[in-house]
Parts: sequence; structure tokens; C-alpha cells
Amino acid sequence: MSEVDERDSAWASIGASKFRPMSSGLRVLEGSQSMRISMQLNYAGDFHSSLSQILEYEREGLDILWVAEAYGLDSPTLMGYLAAKTTSLQIGSAILPIFTRTPALIAQTAAGLDEVSQGRALLGLGASGPQVIEGWHGVRYDKPLQRTREIVEVCRKVWSREYLQNDGIYQIPLPLNLGTGLGKPLKLITHPIRSRIPIYIASLGPKNVEMIAEIAEGWLPIFFIPERAREVWGAAIAAGLNKRSNELGKLDIVAGGMLAIGENLDHLLELARSTTALYIGGLRNS
Repeated sequence: MSEVDERDSAWASIGASKFRPMSSGLRVLEGSQSMRISMQLNYAGDFHSSLSQILEYEREGLDILWVAEAYGLDSPTLMGYLAAKTTSLQIGSAILPIFTRTPALIAQTAAGLDEVSQGRALLGLGASGPQVIEGWHGVRYDKPLQRTREIVEVCRKVWSREYLQNDGIYQIPLPLNLGTGLGKPLKLITHPIRSRIPIYIASLGPKNVEMIAEIAEGWLPIFFIPERAREVWGAAIAAGLNKRSNELGKLDIVAGGMLAIGENLDHLLELARSTTALYIGGLRNS
């Protein structure tokens, strides 16, 4: 097929016949599957003030709530609290930075959230950027693609209760020459509610997007313009889908934009400026 045909085929295979940006920055594509609506929790605001809004949104039919983690409050604590206060919302991390925890702990955290929410957890992962990882956590920012791939593999092994072994960037168990030599492969003690928790990954670069289309249940892009999506990511999506396992189903794309209703455009744009400045200026890689 031609490059254009490949892109069209890739988009058709993920059910993306129409994109519709939704409120508060996140959600999805409309196609052969029914549309769901999601939003992101304001991680710079007052959590308890936001909680009453979230409960009201849940009553009105909100499907998914995403909880971010940057250099404010941690995401899992808030997600666990939200799981106890809600009944139908799916709750996802968006994102949990991959450099801040071991792969096994990421898997345990997702399994724990799935337990307390009774199967409503979504695991959103991302590499974040050097400013946060090195400037806040003091951890070297390197090899994000390979780390992400290994973490996804480790998570699925943990949830399936396999004896955990990994021979890559993450050496599990730790080799004899690097530790006490007492480490042996272990498997998760508890039986998770689900052996397959949906994994969503945030990215923009073509190699990362290709990997996501291959291995993840969903993709979390930012600054997503539906009319330009095929032009920018079509080839990467097509390459990843060519290697995608059928058991993953269609690739779920979670995207949207901020929504405000009013007559004064300049005033309404102020709502988006702080978020744009944070990601492009405060969190950028250089």
C-alpha cells in the first residue's frame, strides 16, 4: 500500500472514524465503539474542593478520571481515596512517571488500585522529562523507550502471577555479582482481580508512538489536534499496529482539549495559557 493508504488503514483499524475533543483535556475517539468521556483531575488545585465536583460528574455519567503526578502530590494516594469515594468511575494515572518507581512496584500499585476500586483501575505511564526526573527526583533520565517496554512486560508478568524475571535494563532478580546473591524469582502473593489491567502510555515522538501502537491498550497524547493527527502520527501508528497482538484489541486514543463557554475569547484563552506554559516551558527537556 502507499503511505497514504497505510495511514488510512491504520486509523480505520483503531476505530477512529471521528475525533471529538471533550472537556478538561482528555478523551477519545468516536468510531465503531461507543464514546466515553473522561477528564483530568486538577493536580495544582485543592483536592477536596475538586472531590465534590468529581462526585457530581460521576452522577452525571463521567466515565474516567485521570490523576496526574508531576512534582506535587503523588498520584496513587489520591487514586486510592477516589476509589473509596466513587462507585462507577474508572480511575487512571495520567501519568505515573516510569523513572520514579521500580517496575514491580508500578505493577503492585496498579493491582492495589484495581483491588480497592473493584476492577476500575487504568495504568497510565509516561517518561515525563529530564526537568522533573533529574531536577526533582535526582534520577538519571535515559533510555525511556526501552524502560517503558520492559515495565509493560514486567507488569503483565506480575498480574499473571508469573515468577518475575527480567534481563534488560531492569535486572530481576538482581544478579549475584551486583548484590548479596540471595535474591530469587518471586511471584505476586495476592491474586489480583484482573490479570490484565489496561495500560495507557503518554508520548508524542514517532518511535514512542509506534511502540505504544504495538504494546499498549491506549495512548495518551497531549496538544492533540484531530485534523492533523494522521499527518503527524499516521506512519508511526501504522508501523506499530503491524506488530500489535490481537489480544490487545483496538488502540484506544485518549485526547481532547480544555473547554470554556463564553463571549470574550481573550479572557477564555487565559484558562489554557497556564497549562500550556507549564508543559512547554516548565517541563520542557531543555
